[in-house]
Amino acid sequence: MEKILVAEDDESVRAELTRLLCANGYRVVSEPPCDMALLDVNLPGESGYEICRRLRTQWDIPVIFLTGRDSAEDELLGFGVGADDYIRKPYNSAVLLARIARLLKRKGRSVMTARDLTLNLAELTVYRDGQSRELTKNETRILACLMEKGLCAKEELIEDLWQNSLYVDENTLYVNINRLREKLAKLGAGDYIRTVRGVGYRL
Repeated sequence: MEKILVAEDDESVRAELTRLLCANGYRVVSEPPCDMALLDVNLPGESGYEICRRLRTQWDIPVIFLTGRDSAEDELLGFGVGADDYIRKPYNSAVLLARIARLLKRKGRSVMTARDLTLNLAELTVYRDGQSRELTKNETRILACLMEKGLCAKEELIEDLWQNSLYVDENTLYVNINRLREKLAKLGAGDYIRTVRGVGYRL
């Protein structure tokens, strides 16, 4: 049973989250070790941002902010301290569960394959026909999304590419796609990523 740390100072919200998570097969805990952290921002004493920073120095787990703070600056700060997702209250239970499942699924998988490509998520390396190329974190995330879904919208890829408080816009995505294509080309797979006009990219 996967354990989810819930840091929420509103007792009614915490009780609601606990019921929702337990009903869907998760165990709620109040401290690490855990498989995921669900954090509010406004907490007594240590803020959610500070907890996220501390978790990031010790544990390689997904972190979701679930908060009523809805400014772009708050969201940017959340991703800047290492969050994987940022969900505003009031939340939709089905959407929250889907995002939790998605992040836990990604965390539990270290190797992906599609066509004749093998992607090692832990080593940030792609393999084909006995050859390999090292990738950046963003290139790895792009390729993982394409290998998992086949067709990924630009907005979906941009959402996936938050890293170190940098908001990845469409131009940055284009640069990352081109660099990934160049590395795949050195493995003889330069035409594997196709542009789907008006939508995004397809593997």
